[in-house]
Amino acid sequence: MDAPLPLELQPRCGLIVSGQTRDTVLAQARRAEALGFDSLWVGDHVSFHVPLIDSLSLLSFLAGATERVQLGTCVYLLPLRHPTHAAKAAAAVDILSNGRLLLGLGVGGEFPPEFEASGVRVSERGARMDEAIPLLRRLWTEDGVAHEGKHFRFGPVTLAPRPARIGGPPLWIGGRSPAAMQRAGRLGDGYVSTMTAAERYRANLDEIGRAAAEAGRRVDSFGTGALLFTVLGKREEAVARAAALLGTIYRRDFREAAPRYALCGEPADCLETMRRFADAGVRHFVLAPLMDPTEFVERVGAEILPEVRGLL
Repeated sequence: MDAPLPLELQPRCGLIVSGQTRDTVLAQARRAEALGFDSLWVGDHVSFHVPLIDSLSLLSFLAGATERVQLGTCVYLLPLRHPTHAAKAAAAVDILSNGRLLLGLGVGGEFPPEFEASGVRVSERGARMDEAIPLLRRLWTEDGVAHEGKHFRFGPVTLAPRPARIGGPPLWIGGRSPAAMQRAGRLGDGYVSTMTAAERYRANLDEIGRAAAEAGRRVDSFGTGALLFTVLGKREEAVARAAALLGTIYRRDFREAAPRYALCGEPADCLETMRRFADAGVRHFVLAPLMDPTEFVERVGAEILPEVRGLL
């Protein structure tokens, strides 16, 4: 890479909010903000192996329940939605949160039934994503947007009100494939990894930087995040729990993958792994609890958050 991506200087730490009831998510969000978490994140699926509240609806609710934390999707499956609808819903969250939205975007594909239910071919998800991302930016900044593309045709249309943040919320691209790295470099304001080891993360950033340079892009600041499924406790027990729960969530065998990709162990063990990610370029940790969320929030708040700023 000719020049490194301009990264944030200060490491931050966020929480994936889990649960399907009002009281559960409200308690997590308020307590996490009080303890000093920097951000709250939600996953996204139209339909999946486990129940999930609609992501942007949930973030809209959390916007009214919090004042300071950033709010993010990790990640929003943009190919499943028409860009005008996605732009409208995301703008609403940004307005109601006073400009606190980070829109993480991904192509999905691990659960084909939700693509069929949405009338979208799995094979078209990458192309739909590439076409939709520039349209989001146009819909947030222009009047009378008209478009004639392979997958979307509309206009002229004006969406109002516009997002609170000028230009719209930052778009962080998620994924593990070379295509995702290319997309992040060409079109993204940031990158968020999932199931990626620290040793691979730096190589991904190099690939993103090359793609940005080839596209002639110059970014003032590039966001870097890592989604880390996390279990606190004795290492062996934590790994076993992570493997079992990830297997339930994704309907795959995670016995070999969990030790490599999940954050497992006592807080000191987790911080050691987080330091390796920080050295590789991660500036925003997104911790997804695979344990009791109330206990998790309290332990992370007391034993991990005070150390995050000193990871670099």
